[in-house]
Amino acid sequence: MSSNWITSTETPEDCRSNPLFLCVLSNTDTCRIPNISAAGATTELNDYTPAGDAEIVVYGSTRSVPELPMKPDGAPTPAVMTRAALQLTGIPYLFVNSGLRIVPDVPAIDLGALPGRDIRYGDAVPDANAIYESATQIGLQLGKLSDFIIIGESIPGGTTTVLGILTALGYDYGVSSSYMKNPLDIKRAVVRQGIDASGLTTGKAHADPLRAIAAIGDPMMPAVAGLIRGMASSDLGIVLAGGTQMIAVFMILAHLGIDTSRISIATTKYVSQDPSIDFDAVIRDLGCPIHVVDPGFAGSRMAGLRKYEAGEVKEGVGAGGAMYAAGMLGITQGEMLGAVEAIYEELMGG
Repeated sequence: MSSNWITSTETPEDCRSNPLFLCVLSNTDTCRIPNISAAGATTELNDYTPAGDAEIVVYGSTRSVPELPMKPDGAPTPAVMTRAALQLTGIPYLFVNSGLRIVPDVPAIDLGALPGRDIRYGDAVPDANAIYESATQIGLQLGKLSDFIIIGESIPGGTTTVLGILTALGYDYGVSSSYMKNPLDIKRAVVRQGIDASGLTTGKAHADPLRAIAAIGDPMMPAVAGLIRGMASSDLGIVLAGGTQMIAVFMILAHLGIDTSRISIATTKYVSQDPSIDFDAVIRDLGCPIHVVDPGFAGSRMAGLRKYEAGEVKEGVGAGGAMYAAGMLGITQGEMLGAVEAIYEELMGG
């Protein structure tokens, strides 16, 4: 089944009979660098964003965070899209805690990871190998429970750590941003400082991607890579649900020698149309199916959702992948938009 609100570089596969949605939640101190992430209400509250996102997906509201994970008067967190897609489809979901500083009031698989450090100092994820191995064991088991797995993420500051990994691996695509005006100059300066501090070279990053993650990555990366490594022996489809973070994960998998033949990437049109990213080069180099979802916010009755059309937020919490799965299961753009508006309205107390 296909949907006219989803554009794919290859014929989309269906979601098979037993889909599962995973969302990896992580923190990195990189998000505390001023003006680098708009994922929270303020820079100081960015650490609460993954917990708030998870609670919104589960409950439709936050329980353990002081503010909604979004800028005042800004576009809503993409968690509203993820919740809408999961509610409309009934797809089961699980959360994975890979280095959270604030733990949400939701059940989650805990990988025992520490939050990521500031990448400027070249020692960002000291337990990257342990996270990778723990996640592999979880992936082995989850691969037995499903035949189609969608993996998303929530990590403020993640586009900066991704820029670090892509730069270390020698890719110059650019990255997206939750800001309307992407602070790429700040991100590049941070990445250069981290690469210099760690002594990382492209050759070292190619030979040992986990070393690159340990130096200038974040705890989400080894978690997703490990999950997929564990699932690799199962005959299941995998969708990496997200923007530039998942492009980097795909490249990490390729350099780790993990089979990527059953993996596709799903994201929103707000990422694919972001001028900060050379999305055509991404499509050319990755060689995997890429699905782009248009949730129809241009026609929304709610100003906050229309701000996505102006370039705010763009993606996160696996929203693109969750909506892609919904479209493949027969949900229309109008149904999705209506559900997102209702969830957003309730979240804002309307």
